[in-house]
Amino acid sequence: MPRSLPTPPPSLQGRYVRLEPLELRHGPALAEAAAGSPELYRWTWVPHDPAGAADYVQLAVGQRTAGRAVPFAVLRAADGVVIGSTRFWQLDWWPWPAGHQFHGRASPDTCEIGHTWLASPAVRTGVNTEMKLLMLGYAFETWGVHCVTFHTDARNERSREALGRIGAQFEGILRAHRIAADYTPRDSARYSIVAAEWPAVREHLRGLLAQRAGAGRTGS
Repeated sequence: MPRSLPTPPPSLQGRYVRLEPLELRHGPALAEAAAGSPELYRWTWVPHDPAGAADYVQLAVGQRTAGRAVPFAVLRAADGVVIGSTRFWQLDWWPWPAGHQFHGRASPDTCEIGHTWLASPAVRTGVNTEMKLLMLGYAFETWGVHCVTFHTDARNERSREALGRIGAQFEGILRAHRIAADYTPRDSARYSIVAAEWPAVREHLRGLLAQRAGAGRTGS
């Protein structure tokens, strides 16, 4: 049963990006960020115009109100320009028995990171790496989740490569799992990171960002 988080996550600040709680005011900028690259979003739901962006944000905010998701606008840290969106969702609380150390805990036991997309200029940069470092850090270190999952369209090779690159483990294919962006039943490739793996993944992500900083660019 979904619950309301007692304290929604604040803005998450990094060197390259800032993740702000998604609000209606972000809608027009989201539509602008998604414009111009239809092939890039072939397998991904994105808002294509101001009206679609308003619906997109209203749905996400409704999920937050219902305790089902924590959506963010992704802003470029240097100038505050909106360059995409992402969210925690599929928040799940396990039925720990009375007397167990986790019984009645306010934070979710597991979550998914999804609905992630970036404007074309931000793709293949350090933005996605830093987004994952910020979000995974919050999930494992503040919420104390046991597992974070990711699902992507099985046909989306770019997304699957990116998930493997950050250190997520491929678990398999879920057939006819969700509706796809092309309105067909979607096979989803499932990836995950469990709490025991987080320290190594965290250092791996930090290393990737350090390499890119040393090379004088925002990375891949």
